Amino acid sequence: MIAASLRLALGTTVALGFARFGYGLVLPAMRVELGWNLAEAGLLTTANGLGYLLGAATAATAVRRWGSTFTFRSGMAVCSLSLAATAIGGGFGVVAAARVVAGFGGALVFVTGGVIAARDAERTGSTLPIAVYFAGTGVGIAVSGILIPALLAGAPGRWPLAWLALAAASALATAASWGAARTTDPLPAPRGKRTRRSLAPLWRPAVAYLLFAAGYIAYITFLSTTLVGRGAGSVEVAFTWALLGAAVVAAPWMWRGVSVASPPGRVLAMLLAVITAASCLALVNSGGPAVALASATAYGAAFMAVPATVTALVRSATPPEDWSRALGSFTVLFAVGQTAGPWVAGAIADRTGPNAPLVWTAALCALGALVAAGSGADRPALAERD
Repeated sequence: MIAASLRLALGTTVALGFARFGYGLVLPAMRVELGWNLAEAGLLTTANGLGYLLGAATAATAVRRWGSTFTFRSGMAVCSLSLAATAIGGGFGVVAAARVVAGFGGALVFVTGGVIAARDAERTGSTLPIAVYFAGTGVGIAVSGILIPALLAGAPGRWPLAWLALAAASALATAASWGAARTTDPLPAPRGKRTRRSLAPLWRPAVAYLLFAAGYIAYITFLSTTLVGRGAGSVEVAFTWALLGAAVVAAPWMWRGVSVASPPGRVLAMLLAVITAASCLALVNSGGPAVALASATAYGAAFMAVPATVTALVRSATPPEDWSRALGSFTVLFAVGQTAGPWVAGAIADRTGPNAPLVWTAALCALGALVAAGSGADRPALAERD
């Protein structure tokens, strides 16, 4: 089972690690070559978020019509092709369209992979498949962080090759995950009203999730830009991203004890507080690379644990036949936040300074932590089901 979970986790490796967060690594080179300001750079992340929103809104329908397996595999293929398409040319419209398609495919993978992982968790009586699935994001971040800065060092004009490298890595991951996405669980059609009733008590986590989505994405979108602006070389950028990705991979085991023992509101509040602290730490200009590395490590240890916690909450609050619709609803919230956040943060940064995205992340995640802490839920967020 663990081998299948690891291969399924390649879904988030591609959908998030490559197709979403890889953009932050290529962005400095694209800005140099294409003359974008920070608002334009953020707008392309917004385009990706728009595609993600469309994919999240249609994922439940796709699962009902074609099944989780076909939808997951299709999303993986779409992500790989869209990454290759991003390398075609420097036209803003072409890149924006490719980013929309990448977001659409990524959302299909994110939702259906979460459903498959939740079914695996149900069968095994352990939430480890869910945690491992989201930790796959860290593999994509680490691999991108090792390869992309070295490829672009001193040669920003090679940015199309960076996208082709990400596309090739995504294609390999798609092939490796193909069998792990297979599921034979026949589920009855969901009942919309019942799903909404079961999700109603989760309104505070939902609001916190929306704030998180709008806030966290600014940090990782502009991480490389911030580092380069402070004089970091390609080795420092690569090491920072690799360490961030490694922290994402380690996060399920770091948080497991706390998640099992603590109420979900408290878990979400703690995770969002860590992201807030990491963003504030990154604002410290003194201390050199050590401060940036500490910030990235703390951020990586917390940010993908948030959707894992939310998925486990949905799993505990809704019956299995409603998981696709329920997870799709939460992913829509996630997508709305991701769509608006980067463009707003980038526009503010163009007017106030390059530290604005970090302040944006800290402020929204701090507010999300306060909302989540007031949920009052008494069931452990990641508790093992009987």
